[in-house]
Amino acid sequence: MLDISRGSSSIYGQWWWTVDRVILFAFLILMTLGILLAATATPMVADRMGLEKFYFLKRHLLYLTPSLAIIFFVSLLNDSNIKKLSLALFFLAVILMILTLVYGAEIKGARRWISFFGFSMQPSEFAKPALAILTAWMFSQQQKHPEFRGHLLAILFLSLFVCPLALQPDIGMILVTSSVWFGQLFLNGLSIILAIVAVVIFMIGFILTYLFLPHVSARIDRFLDPAVGDNYQIYRSLEAFSNGGFFGVGPGEGVVKKYLPDAHADFVFAVLGEEFGFFICAFVIVTIAFIVIYGMIKAMKENNLFVLLASVGLLAQLGLQSFVNIASALHIIPTKGMTLPFMSYGGSSMLACSVTIGMILALGKKKII
Repeated sequence: MLDISRGSSSIYGQWWWTVDRVILFAFLILMTLGILLAATATPMVADRMGLEKFYFLKRHLLYLTPSLAIIFFVSLLNDSNIKKLSLALFFLAVILMILTLVYGAEIKGARRWISFFGFSMQPSEFAKPALAILTAWMFSQQQKHPEFRGHLLAILFLSLFVCPLALQPDIGMILVTSSVWFGQLFLNGLSIILAIVAVVIFMIGFILTYLFLPHVSARIDRFLDPAVGDNYQIYRSLEAFSNGGFFGVGPGEGVVKKYLPDAHADFVFAVLGEEFGFFICAFVIVTIAFIVIYGMIKAMKENNLFVLLASVGLLAQLGLQSFVNIASALHIIPTKGMTLPFMSYGGSSMLACSVTIGMILALGKKKII
């Protein structure tokens, strides 16, 4: 039997009394809802693909055990080991991202996935939290040692991440991670001139992306003018929310999953809206917002600049990823294939989110009084 009493000297007891249980329980709520959604949203998708009915549900459950283990073991690490883990994870992920450009399968015009022994992974998902940690590390080191070129190294890390993404391409991931990077730079102390330069660079990059990447311009055009192109998935998604109303049509009773090819992944929020209704959707949004806001308020009280920048970066990544998924399903922004943490089906997403949560919990540990 595990000893988690306050005076326990066991690793489990020490972990239990130092970890932020509020954030931990909030994430466990999302994971539980994710299991429920996998049970209701995936069987129809599996049937349509000619797979065994509960194929995706079984795989979703299969990923839960290593995900919980990752959360636990990463949350045990101290700041120094978090930095070392991030450095190793970042360079390994970047190497795999480069290999993906050569050996990865092309899906919907992009090469983002690479397969190993029957397991497909998206390396950029794992580089993302590592980048937030490395950026915070470099910025905080320059504050301590002005002669240290932390800003240049942070720019190098961002460039190593963005360049393979641009070649895949994955513009949405670039926007999310770059926004977080500039947010960390702003918190570290960004001059008004550099802030203006950053905004100008962002606007130029957006214009160039729109002009030279047809799939990006097509999505933006369809968003601005529904009469342009095929908006089938969005229409079905909005119809699902309309059908669900306040209380939903009931678990397993929705029809949107019959028609949306990504009902178990990118449009899982539409399934939630149809089958469980407005109130459960609002609960999910509030839960995610609570995690981000609560975590950031706690981080702002830190005297350690590294912990502050790293925590805010990780929480911002999580919040922006959730926003993109939900806003795409609600047609608030142009569609972008990005998962809803722990609720969309996807092994890479779940494992990478577990690394992120483990890091957030590790950075936010408290001392036993």
